[in-house]
Amino acid sequence: MPGTDRYQQHRAQAIRAAASVFSEKGFHGATTRDIAERLGIKQGSLYYYFRSKEEALEEVCLFGIRDYVLRMDQIAASDQPFEAKLMAVLTSHLSSYRERNEALKVHNDERLYLPSGKRTRLKELGTHYREKLEHIFEEGVADGTLRDSLDCHFAAQSVIGICNAWGDIIVRDPDLDMFAVIQKCADLLLDGFRERRGADSAAVADSGHG
Repeated sequence: MPGTDRYQQHRAQAIRAAASVFSEKGFHGATTRDIAERLGIKQGSLYYYFRSKEEALEEVCLFGIRDYVLRMDQIAASDQPFEAKLMAVLTSHLSSYRERNEALKVHNDERLYLPSGKRTRLKELGTHYREKLEHIFEEGVADGTLRDSLDCHFAAQSVIGICNAWGDIIVRDPDLDMFAVIQKCADLLLDGFRERRGADSAAVADSGHG
């Protein structure tokens, strides 16, 4: 029965099956028959969990995004320094693809096929995530860790874009060293592309005039 632990376990399995099918075939290419077959049940039994393919997509998207938004709240509320918070954000975001892989990929790739009314909750969650990440950058600017001219909105959107791009690769390559990717993303975001020879040379020159 709906509301029981057993039902919720079975519904979670149905959501994961739907996520797998949508990730593989896309929303328009998938059918409820495909989802039922992936779950190992008759097509008619699927309506015990979803009233329509559209509802299945909505539940998959919510399943994919809820937990990593909650983790962002916890990271943003911590008293860690900026560098530690950024590493935590990258680890949380990218590991979500390994944990919930297809569901988060479906959220990113297929959610726009939902009617605008059904996208409202997803949009609210996504906006909340981005705003919390912006606040982390704003704190970094305020405490002098980051430059005053930093566009925190642009920075937050860029981090999300990098994570989503690499998350898609993580889903497609289960053998990829996720933690190496996290470290490389952190190095890039914190240190950039340039060799800091000019700054090092200036520091050496200044020390010679002491």
